[in-house]
Amino acid sequence: MRSMLVIGLGRFGSHLALKLMELGNEVMAVDEDEEIVNTLAPSVTCAQIGDCMDEKVLKSLGVANFDICFVCISSNFQSSLEITSLLKELGAKRVISKTNREMHAKFLLKVGADEVVYPERDMAIRTAFKYSARGAFDYIELSREYAIIEIEVPTDWVGSSLKTLNVRSRHHINVIGAKSGGSVVPVTSPDYVFHDGEHLIIAGEKKDLLTLANSR
Repeated sequence: MRSMLVIGLGRFGSHLALKLMELGNEVMAVDEDEEIVNTLAPSVTCAQIGDCMDEKVLKSLGVANFDICFVCISSNFQSSLEITSLLKELGAKRVISKTNREMHAKFLLKVGADEVVYPERDMAIRTAFKYSARGAFDYIELSREYAIIEIEVPTDWVGSSLKTLNVRSRHHINVIGAKSGGSVVPVTSPDYVFHDGEHLIIAGEKKDLLTLANSR
């Protein structure tokens, strides 16, 4: 369990706080909008009304005690910039700031953000890849070249093993897991036999993943 501070409870910040709680973390959520804070309060560890542009407010939160501080303000870049800087000045261990623009990211990193996230861009990339690959159910980008996708097991793989099909050499991908009935098991043995109806979690270069997904 980790301790998280989420500043800014718009759509992204609110969803982030709730998901962090779901994953077993302790979450303090802060926003200057009383209505938003009151709505989220029953679902997080602690919720507080406050303007984090005010250094006194940030000091009162004890930001150095959190494992990660998230700055989820996108409507006002100046606020995001100043809060990011203040967090680092007050001893925050790790600050992750949200933005939608490359130029803003550069400034956020310069004032102390340890990492910048681009939720809208990342979702657009994920959606584009998922719907470009006819047989893909999910997609996670690892880098510009590599990704992980979920596909239904190809019909001609059913009943055969990973070793027999020589998947890695033939398709230049790695099968890392098999999903059935909502649960995922790691595929660690070359003797693993593929079953009808299961989904496979595969990793590799994007071009190879697309080729395999579209070959179904």
